[in-house]
Amino acid sequence: MRIERREYMDRLRAWRDKQIIKVITGVRRCGKSFLLEMHQEWLRAQGVRADRIVSVNLEDMDNKPLRKPEALHSYIKDRLKPGRMTYVFVDEVQLCEDFPAVIDSIYIRPNVDIYITGSNANLLSHEIATMLSGRYVEIRMLPLSFREFVEMRGGNDYPRLYAEYVGGSSFPYAGTLLDSPRELGDYLEGIYSTILLKDIIQRRKIPDPLMLDSVAKFVFDSIGSELSTRRIADTLTSDGRKSDSRTIERYLDALLESFLVYKADRYDVKGKQLLKTMEKYYVVDPGLRRHLLSGRSQDVGHVLENVVFLELIRRGYKVHIGKVGNLEVDFVAENSNGTEYYQVAATVRDTGTLQRELAPLQKIHDHYPKYLLTLDEDPSDSFDGIRKLNVLDWLLQ
Repeated sequence: MRIERREYMDRLRAWRDKQIIKVITGVRRCGKSFLLEMHQEWLRAQGVRADRIVSVNLEDMDNKPLRKPEALHSYIKDRLKPGRMTYVFVDEVQLCEDFPAVIDSIYIRPNVDIYITGSNANLLSHEIATMLSGRYVEIRMLPLSFREFVEMRGGNDYPRLYAEYVGGSSFPYAGTLLDSPRELGDYLEGIYSTILLKDIIQRRKIPDPLMLDSVAKFVFDSIGSELSTRRIADTLTSDGRKSDSRTIERYLDALLESFLVYKADRYDVKGKQLLKTMEKYYVVDPGLRRHLLSGRSQDVGHVLENVVFLELIRRGYKVHIGKVGNLEVDFVAENSNGTEYYQVAATVRDTGTLQRELAPLQKIHDHYPKYLLTLDEDPSDSFDGIRKLNVLDWLLQ
């Protein structure tokens, strides 16, 4: 079933014909190529002739010669239409050597609208960002949101659909395999192996793939928990895989760069400053985590926290872990409109649990919105201005 990724499509349409490079980034198989195809279909529906759309997928082996910068540049340049807007799409652009120079050269020509995708954050490394400075907008793509998953699966039994969402996978194609567990497992294993091999091990020249795998699975098993490189190194060493903080830091950077995991720094709410230690990590797809951990460590609360974190990122927020004295706010979410605070809990029907979850938010005395999100199927409520909402309703907004 085709799921129109409306949020992403709306952003692409808003940037149409503007002299800025549209850079779509995200983990492999999250739907970037399909997004470009949908945008091309939309352009044709708006009356754009097919010969004014130049599309290259560098992951296709038929296009391997175009991974050379001179070849890619000539291919695109020869297809530009003088005096008419030409739409240029390059998928997995990081596979082209020195691609920033190619894109920059095409960009400076008149009547060119450029869209590129990439599967690792090296696409926007310091050097590339400097070369394209002021000339690009990044659209960060994730696998399906819960709302999109519900649209794909159909029905309104939201608790059951949520169980499928976190227990199966949010990768778009995986939705067709949810009723075939073995095939779903093979598919998720393939995504994970490809990311480690192509996006990390080969490019980073990782000398110990087994250690990288151990670090990844340790992080997957520790979502929502404060981590440090020393803690990871010490734990792996005690398990018989000797390591050190510097190596762990390098491997964590590689996992972040591949969009396999995301990091949330700690933020002092009262001091209004970021803290440098004990970050938290979240995985790009809870279903992938469940598969790799063979179903163990299915902490309902931390998985829910992971889902909310990704949804806030998806909605365009910059997300931190809040520190209020000796208490913690699960998420401090900031965007151009201001700040919002979130606590996330599987259930707060127990009075003691409710008070414990409310306490950090009650210590914040500014006037920004504060939310408590739970899986409890109870009516919405409010406590001292803190809104308690059913998290599935919030996810479906």
